[in-house]
Amino acid sequence: MSVAAAPSAQASDEENLMSMEVCKRPSVSGFKLHLYYNSGQGGAYRNVGYSVYDFGALRVGGDDPSSQPLRFCTIAGASGYWPGSGLRVKNNAASGENDHYKYTAEVCFNSGYKGVRDKMAPYQHIDRFRYVYNENASFRWV
Repeated sequence: MSVAAAPSAQASDEENLMSMEVCKRPSVSGFKLHLYYNSGQGGAYRNVGYSVYDFGALRVGGDDPSSQPLRFCTIAGASGYWPGSGLRVKNNAASGENDHYKYTAEVCFNSGYKGVRDKMAPYQHIDRFRYVYNENASFRWV
């Protein structure tokens, strides 16, 4: 799946919430931003395909005006659930990875793509966010 401009923010939010790509192993997901609960790309993860204005309030669209937070995937291992499983992504991501061949990923401190940010060039990962470690509220492709 390539990242392209969506017809509306709600369509993008819906894909980021409901797509089958969100919890596939990051190495095979069509969504190219991977956020992790722990440093060093560890713990639970969430794949994101489209820019997110506010990790805490994504809208599905249609007749439902409510919003939902983006959550880390719930992943069970041999000894229990991975750290961060099911928790909100907002203010809980410690590391990330950009698997996109063309776009830079910006993970921002504040909602609305504002505040300090960590940038990941194409095919770059950050083992521990420098500016938005556990203080991340939005993301966009640039």
